[in-house]
Amino acid sequence: MATPEERMQILKLVEAGQITAEEAEKRLAALEDASRELPEGEEPKGRWFRVRVSDRQTGKAKVNVTIPLNLVEVGMKMGARFTPAADALDVDRLRDAVRRGEVGTLCDVEDEREGERIEIFIE
Repeated sequence: MATPEERMQILKLVEAGQITAEEAEKRLAALEDASRELPEGEEPKGRWFRVRVSDRQTGKAKVNVTIPLNLVEVGMKMGARFTPAADALDVDRLRDAVRRGEVGTLCDVEDEREGERIEIFIE
């Protein structure tokens, strides 16, 4: 079952106009699916996909996005149509890590030209 904090985070996104009610419904359903108990002996998997972009000089976050892991693959498929391939990002590796529910840092890149640090991880 989703925690009250997880549900509140989604409702705040709706309140701020960042997502629609329909998108919130999908995210809440994904949380419920992700929270089902694991069979005995199975390792826990990540539940959240996070992307954080921060300023290299100040360390202040410019972007901090958290998405239920169940929705990431759909989002990656949709986003691939609009985003040019990134040299430092192995999209296939990210997709495989998401499918496995791998926990930890997937990508940690510093963009010297833009002065940003980009971190992608599952928790």
